[in-house]
Parts: sequence; C-alpha cells; structure tokens
Amino acid sequence: MNDQHDHGALGDAEYAEFMELASEEGFDAEEVEGAIEEAGHGPLPVLAVVGRPNVGKSTLVNRIIGRREAVVEDKPGVTRDRVTYEAEWAGRRFKVVDTGGWEQDVLGIDAAVAAQAEFAIEAADACLFVVDATVGATDTDEAVVRLLRRAGKPVVLAANKVDGQSGEADASMLWSLGLGEPFPVSSLHGRGTGDLLDEVLRKLPEAPEQRFGNAVGGPRRIALIGRPNVGKSSLLNKVAGEDRVVVNALAGTTRDPVDELIELGGVTWKFVDTAGIRKKVHLQEGADYYASLRTAAAIEKAEVAVILIDTTDNISVQDQRIITTAVESGRAIVIAYNKWDELDEERRYYLEREIETEMQQVAWAPRVNVSAKTGRHMEKLVPAIETALAGWETRIPTGRLNAFLGEIVAAHPHPIRGGKQPRILFGTQAGTKPPRFVLFASGFLEAGYRRFIERRLREEFGFEGTPIHISVRVREKRGRKK
Repeated sequence: MNDQHDHGALGDAEYAEFMELASEEGFDAEEVEGAIEEAGHGPLPVLAVVGRPNVGKSTLVNRIIGRREAVVEDKPGVTRDRVTYEAEWAGRRFKVVDTGGWEQDVLGIDAAVAAQAEFAIEAADACLFVVDATVGATDTDEAVVRLLRRAGKPVVLAANKVDGQSGEADASMLWSLGLGEPFPVSSLHGRGTGDLLDEVLRKLPEAPEQRFGNAVGGPRRIALIGRPNVGKSSLLNKVAGEDRVVVNALAGTTRDPVDELIELGGVTWKFVDTAGIRKKVHLQEGADYYASLRTAAAIEKAEVAVILIDTTDNISVQDQRIITTAVESGRAIVIAYNKWDELDEERRYYLEREIETEMQQVAWAPRVNVSAKTGRHMEKLVPAIETALAGWETRIPTGRLNAFLGEIVAAHPHPIRGGKQPRILFGTQAGTKPPRFVLFASGFLEAGYRRFIERRLREEFGFEGTPIHISVRVREKRGRKK
C-alpha cells in the first residue's frame, strides 16, 4: 500500500492526525518524518569485511565503527566471539561483520579463508575486500575474488597499508584483480577511509534485502541456536521425525548450517541448524570462530531464534552472549530448556532460581521445557514459535498508543532532574518485525524510565516473544507554535 510506504506504518488519515498533533507540540514536520523513517527502517544493511589474515581487517573495522572494539594483534587469528558491530557514516547506519581472524587449519590457509569468507558473504548485502597493497595480490586473494564473483554481491576493494604517496603505485596494481577501483587506505592512520566509506554507502542498499519473512509465500525460518552439545541437532531430528543431522556426543559436531523443510501442525517451517557458539578453547579457536560467524549468518536469515539451554549445566556467560546476539538482531525469540527429563528435584529447584536471576533480559520470551532425546513436550514448540511471531508482528494504532502514553505520564511522571521534568508528548509505532516505537518528548528520558515504558507496553499489549525498540526524539528549544 502506498500510504504505508510513504508514512512508515501509518495510514493516510492516521498520519494526518499524527502530524497535526506534532505541530501543536512544536515539532517540525520534517523532523518528525525523519524520526519515523529512521525508527521504521528495521534491520540495517550488512557489510562483510573479508580478506586473508593479517591484512588489517580488524584495524579497519575499528576505524569504521569509530572505536577500538574488534581485537587487533599483529598475528593472524585473534578475532574472537563478537563478529557484528553497528557503524554510522554520513548519517546512515549499517552493520559490519568482521571476519578478522582465524587459525590456520589442517586444510591450509586457502581453505580457511574460503570457509571464512563464505559465511560472512552469505549474511551480507555488500562486501569490503581488504588487500595488503605492500604485498600485492596473492593466490589466496585470488581465491577470495572467485568467491566474491560467485556470490554476486556488490564489492568495494580496499588497498590497505598505503601510508603515503609512495604506496599509491602499489594500490593501483590491484586493478588486476578485476574488482574495479582499489581505494588506497591506511587503517592504522585513517588515511583515505572517508572516500572508502562513501563508496561503501553507494554499494549498500538504503534498506537491506528482506532475507527473512514470508513476503513471497516461503516458509517461516527458524534458527536453532545455542552453545555446543546443547542438543540442537537432536532437536531437529526429533522435530523432523527422522535422523537428518549427524548427532555425536562430541561437542561441536555440526560445522555447517543445515536447512530443513519440516511440516508441523499442517504448516511447513524451515529449520536452520547451526554450529554451537563455543567459548575460547586454545586448540579450537578457528572452529569456534567459524561457529559464531555461522550462527550470526543463520540469525540474519531467520525470523525466529529458538535458543536451546542445557538444563543439566549452569546457565553460562556463553548462554547470555547468545541470547544478547539474538535480541540485538531483533528476531522473535523462544527459549527451549532441553534435557528436562534428566533433572532431579534439587537441580530443578536451583535451575528455576538461575532462570529468575540470569534470564531476566528475555523474561518476555515463551518458554518450553523439552527433551530432544525423548520428544517430551515437543508439541509445545510450534505454539511457542507462533506466539513469538505474533508478538513480533504486532502493531498498535497511533490513537490507542497515545491514549496509553497519556495514562502513563499522568500516573507515573518522569522524575524531576535539574529542576526540569521531561514529558512524553506523543508517540507512534514506526514499524514491526520487531516492533519499533518512536516517542517525542520535551526532554531527555532516562534509561530507567524507558525500561519502565517498555515493561508497561508489554503488560498492556502483549508483545510476547519479541524485543521492542524504543527511540526518543527530544523537542528542540525554539518555543511552541501558536
């Protein structure tokens, strides 16, 4: 519908009424439209940074995101755990997937680079290919070029380690790769990164391709995620009713995501089984890094993340990190507590206490207690997924939302800070999948008050199984319009 396209989630009549309200409260129409558009965009476009080891990818990622967050060390194989960051350039936001490090495995460096790049490229809307200009194009670089060509994604070529005029000639030699103009940069000193990022924005879509969703009538996509040996493959086999995935007691058996079309309750679903995210284990670092990259790629393509927790073990920092990854990605979430049949009364008591304290950030997610081995309560999985999807797609009409906000402001005003009391003036839901709200206020709203608003939104409207994004736009000091 055109009205939805033009005004985000608002229809024509609702939009006109909303803009009148904004004008009365002293907000400029352009400012309001910009806030709605920004909040309503949904998932950000994804840029994958690829290239062979030690060409300066993580240093460049730190330049792009504007802070030292990706691990940098002068040897290949140091990037771990976190692979996705948010960046902004020239007023546009996008995600950066850092494929900055891995161990050289027994198959040799070419195989490692190829595997690495494939996972990253799969989740990306565009790729930034980093080459060491002082070394020139190597056989490994050529292998990555072949991968990029096969994937058909837009590519920007960064000729790194060009610290001055003398390096420009080295950079120009990289035209030979056939990827277009090499952009000479120094990730260490920042030289040339502005021009590079301008080109990146030209290649990235304004809004990413919808890799999830069933807009074209495809099955809903479910990513099974969790740390190694938590029972993801066993769960997939039990749901499918046959052994489709190799199950081994040795942790970390699954290496590639496996997509399975499975019919449950008369509906076809697409299940994506992912390699478990592992903590740092010295000899397994390369494989672990791939696993986290694969999981990130699977979540990017999914609508629902079913997070498996091993109930026979304590809820760990790893579990928390996996949950955070899924929440930050904005997917619908279901928590499946696996191996429930193996619990004795004492462990069950302590587990419930752990869930109360350690799982607060996803207290809103549907919970199922299952056994992938015996099939216990597997019939509860699909209703939980459907509940989470319904919450993920929920939309609140602007009139109803503002009546609700008015009640909250009257009953629970924001605390007075510095002699002033900021007030929520009005708001709208700018998008769904997940629900995204923009609130217009007379002053800065503290994080605690925003959390209170989110809690009340959930109490009033449900939103079970979905993260909620709330952004606040503060009225500029320019006097109210008469």
